[in-house]
Amino acid sequence: MPDPASEAGDQPGVDPESLGVCRAMRTTPAVRDYAAADLPDETLFEILDDARFAPNGANRQAWHVTIVRDRSTRERIAELYKLGFAEYVGFHAAGLVPFVASEAHWRNPPAGPAEPAIDLDAARQVSLPPGTQDHIAKAPVLLVITIDLTNISAVDSGLGRLSISAGASVYPFAHNILLAARARGYGGHITSVLARQEPALRELLHIPPEHVLATMLPIGKPVKMVTKLRRQPVESFATVDTFDGSPFREPSGGSQRSA
Repeated sequence: MPDPASEAGDQPGVDPESLGVCRAMRTTPAVRDYAAADLPDETLFEILDDARFAPNGANRQAWHVTIVRDRSTRERIAELYKLGFAEYVGFHAAGLVPFVASEAHWRNPPAGPAEPAIDLDAARQVSLPPGTQDHIAKAPVLLVITIDLTNISAVDSGLGRLSISAGASVYPFAHNILLAARARGYGGHITSVLARQEPALRELLHIPPEHVLATMLPIGKPVKMVTKLRRQPVESFATVDTFDGSPFREPSGGSQRSA
């Protein structure tokens, strides 16, 4: 008989609480292929109701979720996504990490012109493979998550590099949405390339000035629920006592958990 936990979220009507948290973390993929099935408001409300308990700075919960169901709006967002993705692909074509964070601070000075590593205008003119952005418009729901900059802290400001700590107050919430969706048989993915068209998105969705785009999650019923993910082993990223310390390995006689 199959393990009930391994089936949770894969079939309609399964109790989402039967999917243990450890299994959920190990089996929640980035989903970009959606079946022709709706995401009922009742289920979406449950997903957001569970996700809201994510950790965030001072418990300010400074996020806002714009739920986009309107087809024409989803199609417009898909067009904006494609423009951002074209820039992303342009970096790959040049053999570069797209918008590499280590250069973001000096390439985009607040008081001066940006110095992109590639010609972004030219990148947006390159034709992408057919269907590049189709999954965005085909997802029954797009969750556009913004964050109120007046209500979160960026404690790593002024260090002469890109500030990233403010994201800690919103991205756990976004991932919680994916976990809660997985437990109910739905899926999606976190995407950042839409930020390349934030001004147009702001106008489209009437986003106020104090809010900025954190991420957008298309959510739908996967054509196939992938539950075997590929990730680096613990010893490849964890060290003992210092950054250059010895790799942290599973103790001998441990559970020998599968990858």
